[in-house]
Amino acid sequence: MGVLTYESEVITAIPPAKMFKACILDGDNLIPKILPQAFKSIEYIEGNGEPGSIKKVTFGEGSQFKYMKQKVEAVDKENFVYIYSVIEGDALMNKLEKITYETKLEASPDGGSVCKTTSKYHTIGDFELKQEGIKAGKEKASGIFKAIEAYLLANTDAY
Repeated sequence: MGVLTYESEVITAIPPAKMFKACILDGDNLIPKILPQAFKSIEYIEGNGEPGSIKKVTFGEGSQFKYMKQKVEAVDKENFVYIYSVIEGDALMNKLEKITYETKLEASPDGGSVCKTTSKYHTIGDFELKQEGIKAGKEKASGIFKAIEAYLLANTDAY
């Protein structure tokens, strides 16, 4: 088993506290609402959001995947940090044991925020993950983040 680590950043005009609340704390409700073609539903099957909770993400018809299960590893509401792992589903392609994402929102000088994400891909056997796969995942995550930003800019009273 190998571990490939990848880091990325996305800049947004939304302050960290508001973005964390919309994207992380209420993302299970908001994301399927604003991106129904990508996400059909997100529901907890164990727990209710605290570390150790398991949620099932059912993808929409516009996705190449059917579902995934995520395990919440850590939630730090004061420092805007969220860590979770994809532990099951066709997104792992039977080639990955899990993918762990650590997301941290930090204030930017202009009043918005910088979303820093560290992704750790835990491969099975000698499987080598291609850069194209990582890039595609990063682009999808960035698209979700930007969709949430657009929603919050259009609905200034939300969150």
